[in-house]
Amino acid sequence: MLAPPATEALEWIVSEGRTPYAEALAAMEAQVAAIRAGTGRERVWLVEHDPTYTAGTSARPEDLHDARFPVFSAGRGGQWTYHGPGQRTGYVMLDLSRAHGSVPPRDVRAYVHGLEAWLIRALDRFNIRAERREGRVGLWVPNRAGGEDKIAAIGVRVTRWVTWHGVALNVDPDLSHFGGIVPCGVAEHGVTSLHAQGVLATMEEADAALRAAWAEVFG
Repeated sequence: MLAPPATEALEWIVSEGRTPYAEALAAMEAQVAAIRAGTGRERVWLVEHDPTYTAGTSARPEDLHDARFPVFSAGRGGQWTYHGPGQRTGYVMLDLSRAHGSVPPRDVRAYVHGLEAWLIRALDRFNIRAERREGRVGLWVPNRAGGEDKIAAIGVRVTRWVTWHGVALNVDPDLSHFGGIVPCGVAEHGVTSLHAQGVLATMEEADAALRAAWAEVFG
């Protein structure tokens, strides 16, 4: 696990290998409690998981078509999400009782908008123009059929103004693994990745883009 110097206010941690999903949930919960107690630092934690399906608080049982991978109740907002190798999951633990860059305090909608802006700016570094869509969570790019595909997902939870969960950016996952669910409850659109868009970025390059874009949004 690679961590920044202790002098930084925000911990930026990149976990090597794959982090078990249950372990990630427990670690986030502990860190959120520490932040609330004033004994822990805010954290952005970048991980990669084994193939996993996670259910948000709005997930519908009928949207799980094929439970070919372990299934977890995530406790975050949203519906069904897939995590797996080749996808960079970013868990963001911030104290929203204070401002962060362009995100004002105690404004969950602005925080989610900030997460979207973060991903948009990171993807722009690879010349991929991702966009928001009203009524559809996540970031979207056009496909050759004239439709749109999701390249990044967002799902958050806020406990007494401390955030957890976060974002998932598709770098080079096996896109067929999304077929076991209706991702985020949106059946009429597909999923894509950096590699599927012709951008053969490494996970390390994706991490560098995420870190560079962070300061532009969250300060």
